[in-house]
Amino acid sequence: MQKSFTVGTKTFVLDEAKAEAAFAAKKVINCRQVPYFNILPLKYQWAYDLYKTMKANHWEPEDIPMGKDIEQWRDTKTVSDSERWIIRMGIGYFSAAEGIVGDNIQHVVRELVTAPELKLVLGRHAHEENIHADSLLYMISSLGINPHECEAMFEDIKSIEKKNEFVNKVSRDLRRDLDLTLPENKRLLAKNIFVFGQCMEGTQFYGLFGMVLSLYRQNKFPGIGQMFRYTLRDESNHIELFRNLFMDLVEENREIWTPAFKDELRQTMAEGIQLEKDFIRDCLPVNAVGLAIDEFLTYIDYIADRRLEGCGLALLNPGVKNPLPWLAEMMDIKKEQNFFEGRVTEYQKSSALKVASDDEL
Repeated sequence: MQKSFTVGTKTFVLDEAKAEAAFAAKKVINCRQVPYFNILPLKYQWAYDLYKTMKANHWEPEDIPMGKDIEQWRDTKTVSDSERWIIRMGIGYFSAAEGIVGDNIQHVVRELVTAPELKLVLGRHAHEENIHADSLLYMISSLGINPHECEAMFEDIKSIEKKNEFVNKVSRDLRRDLDLTLPENKRLLAKNIFVFGQCMEGTQFYGLFGMVLSLYRQNKFPGIGQMFRYTLRDESNHIELFRNLFMDLVEENREIWTPAFKDELRQTMAEGIQLEKDFIRDCLPVNAVGLAIDEFLTYIDYIADRRLEGCGLALLNPGVKNPLPWLAEMMDIKKEQNFFEGRVTEYQKSSALKVASDDEL
């Protein structure tokens, strides 16, 4: 079917059948390559909807006051060495981890997916990782921490080094020319998306999130706690983005969804859990500052099973309960005054703030 438009002396004919065929050919990978970036018509509506949600949640680190944090950091009576160590571990780990995620998005996943709307939302994801990395720099400079200490953590604290290598190895596997028509290479990409979305951002970030936000509940380090809350809200969108991307990739390439591959993903999650538990023990060597190690270890099991369940995979710890239900309540930031209020340039985003549901946490 063709449709014509006449303007003055010129007639333009559009081939609707050709356009519909191009839409039908849209895929997560191996889509028809075109020399332009046109997201319309949308095939992956969820990607565009999520992009708009992420854009509406925009925040900047410098808008969050750090005066109280600086005062507490210097006050040896108000804040214990154990509490400072949690903050150091948080800043040290995340200052590397956020960059690792952003680099993988830009130079691996976004390079390999072919539908424009997927590239659009992945670009936003990468931008938010930049904001998170910037927030860590803001924390470091505000507290006066020597940045070389953070760099040393990447190599000298083995639990951090092992967590980083866990994700870096699946990123390295894809940094080469790949024939994505081959099932083994499709599995490599699917595993990368699963590891970064469900194992790393979805599980390995959550032990430290819980510790920092537990301090925040005790009115300690309010600026850092607020930035972690906004970061955690962003992460809930990132997890959903990579979960949807993973599920669509599998649905379009059913040949990779074998019992062996499912088991490989579950074992990968089990490895990620163990690495996170080792890291939690380094963050909190003993029960202290109102925090119990066992609760955070159990929480990681609970979160990991939620991620597996969301991807259609069997649980590793059936029946495990959430020992930190307050963390979901901590994410309810809609009731707070928007910290952008009062600025000359108002972002007008407060009504669009999205929060993670209890099930997501």
